[in-house]
Amino acid sequence: MRIGILTGGGDVPGLNPCIKAVVNRVSEAGHSVVGIRRGWGGLLNANPDDPESWDEHMLELTPQIVRTVDRTGGTFLHTSRTNPGKVKPSDLPDFLAHRAAGDPPFDFTDHALAVVDKLGIDVLIPIGGDDTLSYGLRLHEEGVPVIGIPKTMDNDVHGTDYCIGFSTAVSRGVQFIHNLRTATGSHERIAVVELFGRYSGETALMTAYLAGVKRSIISEIPFNIDHLADLLIADKAANPSNYAMVTISEGARLEGGEMVLTGQEDAFGHRKLGGIGALTGELLKDRTGEGIIFQQVAYLMRSGAPDSLDLMVALNYAVMAADLAMEGASGRMVALRGGTYTSVPIRVTGEGVKRVDVDELYDAENYRPKVRHVTGKPMFLY
Repeated sequence: MRIGILTGGGDVPGLNPCIKAVVNRVSEAGHSVVGIRRGWGGLLNANPDDPESWDEHMLELTPQIVRTVDRTGGTFLHTSRTNPGKVKPSDLPDFLAHRAAGDPPFDFTDHALAVVDKLGIDVLIPIGGDDTLSYGLRLHEEGVPVIGIPKTMDNDVHGTDYCIGFSTAVSRGVQFIHNLRTATGSHERIAVVELFGRYSGETALMTAYLAGVKRSIISEIPFNIDHLADLLIADKAANPSNYAMVTISEGARLEGGEMVLTGQEDAFGHRKLGGIGALTGELLKDRTGEGIIFQQVAYLMRSGAPDSLDLMVALNYAVMAADLAMEGASGRMVALRGGTYTSVPIRVTGEGVKRVDVDELYDAENYRPKVRHVTGKPMFLY
C-alpha cells in the first residue's frame, strides 16, 4: 500500500510529529509514504512530464527522513491555501495554462486526480482545517480514498471536540498575556491583545478565561466601543496596579461594522484578517484618554514546538489515520468526541461554522468569559 500525506492551511504546532508518526506506523507495516509539498498546491503544480517539477513537489518519506522532524514546529512539507478546484489565473502553472477555459476560477481537479494516480496513492491523508478537508471531501467524492486529520488553532472543525494546535495556541496566548502585564502595569495603561480567530472566538475567549483577563471580544458578538471603554476604565480603577486588559479575536466586529480585511481572497474565499485590535486601541484612546498598549500576537501563537497535549493528540490522530488507511477505510476523519478517540464521516466538516456557545460560555452584556457550568462539557468547553 502507498499512502500520501500533506498539510494545508495555516501551520500549527504538532504537524511534524503527526507526519512522523504516520510514516513510522505505515513503514512498520511494510507500506510506503509519499509527502506532497505545499498542501493541495503540490497536486496542482506538479507536472508529471517534468522530473524537476515532480521532485520539487513530492518527497518520499521513510523513518530515516522523518527521524528528527518532530523536534521543530510548523510543517517541513510546507503548506499553502491552494484549492485545485478554484484556481485563479495568477496561480495557474504555466504547463496548465493552455487548458484554462471559461471564466476563472478554473477547476483543475482532473489534474489533481491524475497526479494522485501517477503517484500510485492508495489512500490520501490531508492534515488541515475546514478548507483543506473540504477539498479532501471533494477528492473522496471523486473516488480517492481519503482519511482526514483535523488541525486548527481555532478548534473550529465540525465533528471533533479537538483539533491539533489549539492547546499550544491558547498556552502561548496565556503566557504572552502574563508577560505583557508587567509593561501594562508599569505604565498604567490599557492593553488590547489581538488573537487569531476568524469566525470563532474560542481562542480569544479561552485565553482570557485561563489568563484571568476580565474582558474578551469574540467573533460571534459585535461590540459597542463606548460600552467597552466604560468597562475597561472601571477595570483599571478597580485594579490596585491601575491597568486593564482585553483580548480580541481578529474576526471581531464593531456594532454596525464589518471584519477588518486586507488583500485578495484566497482559493477558499477568505481575505487576510488583522487590524481590529489596532483600530479598537485607537478608538479606546480617543474615548478614554488613557495610554494604550496594542499587541497583535498573531503568528507567535502558531510558532514553535507543540505542548504535551498537542503532541499527544497529534501522535494518536496519526496512528488512528494510518490504521484506518491500512484497513481500507475512506471518507473518514479522525476525531476526539466526549474524551474518546474515534472517527467520523469527513462530510461533517461541511456542516457549517463551529462557533462559541455564547449562552453557556460568554457574558455578552459585559464582554467577558462566563462559564455557567462545566458538568457534561468537553475538556475545552467547546
